[in-house]
Amino acid sequence: MRSARWWGRRVVLALGVCLLLGYGAVCATLFVKQRSLIYFPHAHSPLGQSGTQMLQVDGTPVYFANREHAGPKAVVYFAGNGDDAALALPLLAQTFPGHALYLLHYRSYGGTPGQPTEAALTADAVALFDKAYAQHRDVVVVGRSLGTGLAVQVASQRPVARLVLITPYAGLTDMAAQRYPFVPVNVLMQDTYQSKNYAPQISAPTLLVAAQNDAVIPLSSTQALFAAFRPGVAQLKIIANVDHGSIVTSAMLASLLVQK
Repeated sequence: MRSARWWGRRVVLALGVCLLLGYGAVCATLFVKQRSLIYFPHAHSPLGQSGTQMLQVDGTPVYFANREHAGPKAVVYFAGNGDDAALALPLLAQTFPGHALYLLHYRSYGGTPGQPTEAALTADAVALFDKAYAQHRDVVVVGRSLGTGLAVQVASQRPVARLVLITPYAGLTDMAAQRYPFVPVNVLMQDTYQSKNYAPQISAPTLLVAAQNDAVIPLSSTQALFAAFRPGVAQLKIIANVDHGSIVTSAMLASLLVQK
């Protein structure tokens, strides 16, 4: 008769295999579905909207909201991961009355072609800046939440006049590691938006604006990004009594946007 110790080892081994398989299944699910946890396409189609224009990026039609304005000044805007970029147009038009406005619609948002990935959206963001810069030599780049990752990469590659980052983060892997501490996110994540790696390459005057009560992007992540800039390039402002969503309607944010 087999001993109780032998059976105990078999049970422990079986439990270990089950746990390992379960852990592997969780990691595999997160790997496959990771982009659905980053991008939240809205259903409001920009196609046919007044002021919507299109440019080709690597053979894919990419759409952007546009308010034309003569003169040397322009604003290029990159929205949050669940935002309709066009909804920011009225605020930007009021805040920057003397600027042309270019607001990127992310791929697949509103039924537009393509799929959102960091590589694809970064290419779109750079192309949109180049289009604006071809007509306006003083281009302010503004990013909001997810869009700050695009704004930082554009500013690290192009002659941005000024960079404004609203609720920015140091990198998505840092935040994912806090949310899923048991998962090797550094290995699994494909779209990492490691803004802190691009910050040292930026020379344009930069403003980081954080919400005091932000439950989406921790203040510590914004502070880590701020610390990654070279001395004298960036400043950090924290708006009290607002959260990740309400910051966009803050009067203080509007005043900070136009400060030099």
